[in-house]
Amino acid sequence: MTREEYLKEIEKVNEAGTYKEDWGSLSEHETPKWFRDAKFGIFIHYGVYSVPAYGNEWYSRNMYNKNNREFKHHIETYGPQSEFGYKDFIPMFKAENFDAHRWIDTFKKAGAKYVVPVMEHHDGFAMYDTEFNKWNAANMGPKKNIVGMLKEECDKQGLTFCGSSHRAEHYFFMNLGREFDSDVNDDNYRDFYGPAVLCPEWQDELFTNSTENPDSKGPDKDWLEDWTVRTAEIIDRYKPAMLYFDWWIQNKAFKPYLKKICAYYYNRAKEWGREVTICYKHHAFPPDVATFDVERGALSEISPRYWQTDTAIGNRSWCYIQDNEYKSGYKLVCDLIDAVSKNGNFLLNLGPKSDGTFTAEDEKALSEMGAWLSVNGEGIYGSHYWSQYKEGDTVIASGSFNDGGEVDYTASDFRFTYKAGYVYAYWMRPAVQDVKIKAFKTEPIRELLIDSVSLLSTGEELTFERDDEGMTIKASDSFKSDMPLCFKVKLL
Repeated sequence: MTREEYLKEIEKVNEAGTYKEDWGSLSEHETPKWFRDAKFGIFIHYGVYSVPAYGNEWYSRNMYNKNNREFKHHIETYGPQSEFGYKDFIPMFKAENFDAHRWIDTFKKAGAKYVVPVMEHHDGFAMYDTEFNKWNAANMGPKKNIVGMLKEECDKQGLTFCGSSHRAEHYFFMNLGREFDSDVNDDNYRDFYGPAVLCPEWQDELFTNSTENPDSKGPDKDWLEDWTVRTAEIIDRYKPAMLYFDWWIQNKAFKPYLKKICAYYYNRAKEWGREVTICYKHHAFPPDVATFDVERGALSEISPRYWQTDTAIGNRSWCYIQDNEYKSGYKLVCDLIDAVSKNGNFLLNLGPKSDGTFTAEDEKALSEMGAWLSVNGEGIYGSHYWSQYKEGDTVIASGSFNDGGEVDYTASDFRFTYKAGYVYAYWMRPAVQDVKIKAFKTEPIRELLIDSVSLLSTGEELTFERDDEGMTIKASDSFKSDMPLCFKVKLL
């Protein structure tokens, strides 16, 4: 199908479908139950950028940035960009040890319920088989349909397949290669490097503010139509249960096309009989149309609308790099609990090595999360927020890019979830001592009646007393733990 034919097909589907290309119609779409119940997903940044494994997943841009350390590293390691450009990493990207079955099995054992591979990053190399981009993993490099194989294994092993497209930003992403003699200027590779539009708004110190500002310069019509068709192909070929987009789609130029592709996606899903959602950043969509996502961060309170945070096991990069720093399993579990207690999901990224294997640090973090969720997941999966999300003074900083440091929880810090007549009180920093939870104090008239308290991980019934200052749970040797513990509080 040509681009023009696909655009006509999109119009045809939307004209006949329930959802129309306006926010009023699209706001009738509900957040899927599967998504609200799943709580924990795996994000994957895997691509050509995994080969240089230096700096971060923006190597494809930064290697052409004269002011960036990647520029100097590239010349010293591979030679000048006119002789060895980003495209020349593709034959080195072989994924020789990629094993889709093992990947999905590992994620399943970690307790994840959905999987979100980056199907195409800003570098323009698609990790899936596509009619609209010859620069894809099925056609060159690994010569494997990486995304297709992951979807097949998700279906076999019972995890929900989702997908992420960062294609929008490719419009300008490689543009710094225009400033000097590099292969970005070679018209033989224009279909890979893209228009690589060079203008002051997308250079130097103006870059970040300009691309974040929805009123700033946007892409042209040709690019927007191309982006729409490529996204529609992802929807039709791979039927993801969630579509995740990165930041630039909040630009005002995208708005008509966002409505178009959103209606198409929701209408197609209705044809399939499946529930889907879109995850977005900033204000790309109205809050009742899709699911808001906070990158590497958190919200300060319970959100009335369902949301998601995405973070990475590695602090320095979303993709594999040789000198990454990694979060502990304890921190990741605490961040998961915090997100769920505020009516959100936790999407955790890892960056496989170029050969398709995981780092020891990624394996360890996933194993620790899986072990914890195997005995504490009852209060996570399918749960809801309670009347308050926390007790104690320790909070996670609100907003994006606040996920790097360890949070200094104390023995007085708790997070709460609720499900089916039980309140789950997560003790964030356990100690072998009596536990006092003020939220369960006795109150005249409005008193919360409690039948029993048990330790979720062991099933052990616990002795407790209540007064007007709180509920005291008597100490048990089982309280000794390096990970959060959960008290399962049965209501009368």
